[in-house]
Amino acid sequence: MKELTKNQQLVFDQLQSSKTPQSAYDILDALRDEGLRAPLQVYRALDKLVERQMVHRLESMNAFVACSHDHEDHHHHGGFCAFAICNDCGIVDEFAAPVISEQLSDWATNQNFKTQSSTVEIRGLCSSCQG
Repeated sequence: MKELTKNQQLVFDQLQSSKTPQSAYDILDALRDEGLRAPLQVYRALDKLVERQMVHRLESMNAFVACSHDHEDHHHHGGFCAFAICNDCGIVDEFAAPVISEQLSDWATNQNFKTQSSTVEIRGLCSSCQG
């Protein structure tokens, strides 16, 4: 796999070190001292990281998280990703859901629908925030 550019590595490291999803502007603010000054620099890095499946975009939050799987060995089944997002603390847990992935794939095949990606986001309270 091709090595990351300096900006891509900075953005990836920032997301890996964060406990919660980060918007592009959160990332930009955190990396200003590292030389990132323009939103476009962050967006370009994010686009490449998403393309390489190292980072995921959480649509409901317009934010990004580092893939929790080993990006060298892990390939998402048909572009399928699933996330549990805590409404209280903001923690995101990426998880595999082969049954859901298979059902969505079967539906797409039956409908002659060419899927490019599928993301399931479940919102609620993590075990730490319950009670």
